[in-house]
Amino acid sequence: MRSVCKTLKRWVSDARVSRAACGPRVVKSFETAAGAAAYPRVKGDQEVTKLRAIVVGAGGISGAWFPPLRKEKVEVAAVVDLDRKRAEEAVEKYRLKSVAVATDLDKVLRDVEADFVLDLTVPEAHCSVTCKALRAGLHVIGEKPMATSMAEARKMVRASEESGKSYMVSQSRRWNPLPETCRKAIASGRLGGLTTLDCDFFIGAHFGGFRDEMPSPLILDMSIHHFDMARMMSGRDPVRVYAEEFNPKGSWYKGDVAANCIFEMTDGVRFAYRGSWCAEGCHTSWNGDWRFIGTKGTMLYADDKKPYGEVVAGGKGFELTKKPLKVAKAMVRYEGFHGGLREMLAFLRTGKKSQCECHDNIKSLAMVFSAIESSHSGKRVPVRVS
Repeated sequence: MRSVCKTLKRWVSDARVSRAACGPRVVKSFETAAGAAAYPRVKGDQEVTKLRAIVVGAGGISGAWFPPLRKEKVEVAAVVDLDRKRAEEAVEKYRLKSVAVATDLDKVLRDVEADFVLDLTVPEAHCSVTCKALRAGLHVIGEKPMATSMAEARKMVRASEESGKSYMVSQSRRWNPLPETCRKAIASGRLGGLTTLDCDFFIGAHFGGFRDEMPSPLILDMSIHHFDMARMMSGRDPVRVYAEEFNPKGSWYKGDVAANCIFEMTDGVRFAYRGSWCAEGCHTSWNGDWRFIGTKGTMLYADDKKPYGEVVAGGKGFELTKKPLKVAKAMVRYEGFHGGLREMLAFLRTGKKSQCECHDNIKSLAMVFSAIESSHSGKRVPVRVS
């Protein structure tokens, strides 16, 4: 573990690479008669048959990314990992051809032509990998969380601004039809003005490995999903938070693995979050169980089942008459990691900004670190982005 940490520290440097921006100049895509997105074109109407990616990190999460890369006909130009054998195994498993395999990211950025970097490294390496790639002239899509500190996250945003390259953070829950259904129902106004959203997340997760040693495993590694979902579904951003982290009796984690958080969001909306990764029995879904309360009614989304609810129909007295909330399930053609990849490819082909572009995603990360700050201080604190 110490040797890995030392290696990661070597990766986290401010050294600028000299490689100039490379890859084809991508302009607006066109649609085929069948409606599928065609490949981009460059000046002179010369068709670019494939986009090229450098994949950094060949660990377990890469198994969720290599299949959609293949489906989208993205050419993997290189696979980089501190463990060369692991990179070689990924190349063999996914039958990648003419792929550079390396442990030295700097060398690959200098020598390999590509359009973007896919950062699948551990969170501690995200800042180093992303900043190097951006400064080398490549766009980046990376795994969550964006960084392990707000200082790192701000540095990554600055690197994106200074390089003129896009950095997108994959938040896989955004490409899920059920959260999207909730988002559309709230945006429709059928619940009236949103006042409150609550999320419960309780699972007994025996991971082993680095999560067992993290100081805030739930909030930093998992709650980022729920915090980002809250922003996505409600359409509100965080303002302040009061939070308490704790490590329940019987926990197999070293750090605080349970938490209660109350966020004040824009428009006066309140978001209450309760969660634990060492709760045995009666588990919620991994997406959490949600309640949305508006001025006209309530909607529930739980157990990964279609959301439903009730709204006021009229009447007088102690309880007003209710009627079922009309909820139409949203269609999401490309889900999860594939949906995130499609958004990055859409940006490369059309210039359309991703919903998880770093200037937006840093707000979700700020919820994480503000909650941890509140827990440590015992005070209600502002959610600071800059």
